Formats: sequence, structure tokens, C-alpha cells
Amino acid sequence: MEGDRERWNAKWRERAGELEDESPFLAEHAHLLPARGKALDVAGGAGRNAIWLARRGLDVTLVDISDVALEKADRRAAGLGIAKRLRTLHVDLDTELPLAPLYDLVLVFNYLNRARRDSYASLLAGEGLLVALQPTVTNLERHASPSRPHLVERGELEDWARALGMEIVVSREGWTDANRHEAAIIARRLRPEPIEPGDKGPSHGPYR
Repeated sequence: MEGDRERWNAKWRERAGELEDESPFLAEHAHLLPARGKALDVAGGAGRNAIWLARRGLDVTLVDISDVALEKADRRAAGLGIAKRLRTLHVDLDTELPLAPLYDLVLVFNYLNRARRDSYASLLAGEGLLVALQPTVTNLERHASPSRPHLVERGELEDWARALGMEIVVSREGWTDANRHEAAIIARRLRPEPIEPGDKGPSHGPYR
């Protein structure tokens, strides 16, 4: 954890001045997202998306390995008068999972850990939304970075959500205005189906 923390702290120290605005994908689909309740931003850095969600009215937990990034997020939230809506947690997501209530919205942007990503989705409350975004292997046609281990295969995000028994609300793959080839999804957790007397329960996935 210490090596990763220092590496990301160094990157965030280099990023002076104004922080980035929220993801264009989030802004475009704002009408689909809740404006009340709890949200979790996984590996959200300095909070570009977490702060946007907090300003919309959500109580947001921002998790990242970089304490420098989280300090930036705290300062920005305080300056905007939304400090009470933003909680920051310094966590190594490769080894830990935030212990918290279930969330109405979970964001996983530009962070890929296939071994643990089901755990993030499991933190969704009934009919909660998962929003995930990651560059794909096609991005290597124009850019050497991110490297292959940090890229998803085409269709992978949608297949992942479907395998969890989730409903796909939005699915998009392609080149963005920023010249990155990205996959992005919004998926809804389905409420458990009622179990009839004598029924042993569903067997087709963890969310049904």
C-alpha cells in the first residue's frame, strides 16, 4: 500500500490549480441519477465526481489511496459549503472494502480490479445504480497508456453487470471527445424476487 500511496500522492501534488469538472458521461445522464440518498465513489481521486454528486444533494463517500487527493477534495468541498455531504476515506482498495451502509449509487471510474469489483456492486441498495467507466483495449490503437492491465475488453463492463443479474440502463463504447476509447455503463440492481412458500429461492445470480 505504501508504494502505491506515495506514487499517487506524487501525481496529485503535480496537479496544481483548479480540479477537473465532473465526467461528461455523468453530466449527460444526470437525469437518470438520484439526487438524494447515499453514494460511493470508488478510487475517486480528488473528488471531481463525488463533489458534483454532493452538490446535487447526495451524501457521498469518496474512497481513494491518496491522502493528498482526499485533502484536495475536502478543501474543495469546504469552499463550496458542502463539507457535510462529503466523507473521505483513505483506503487501499486492493486489500480493503469500505464498511458502510448500502448505497443508492456506486461509481467505479478508471479503476479496474476484477478480483474485487463484485464487492463494490454488492454495496448497492435495492434498485441502486452502478455507474462504471473504463478505457478499453481499443485505446491502445492511439495511446500507449493506460497499459493493457488497466483496460477492459470490448463489452466487458456490460457483460459483468449482466452476470450480476443487473439491468442495463445505458451502455456505450467508443472514442470520446477527449480521444479515448472508453466503455461506460449505468446498471440497476434488481430487487430480490419474492420467494413463494416451499421455494428454495432463485439460483440465477446474487442480485435476484
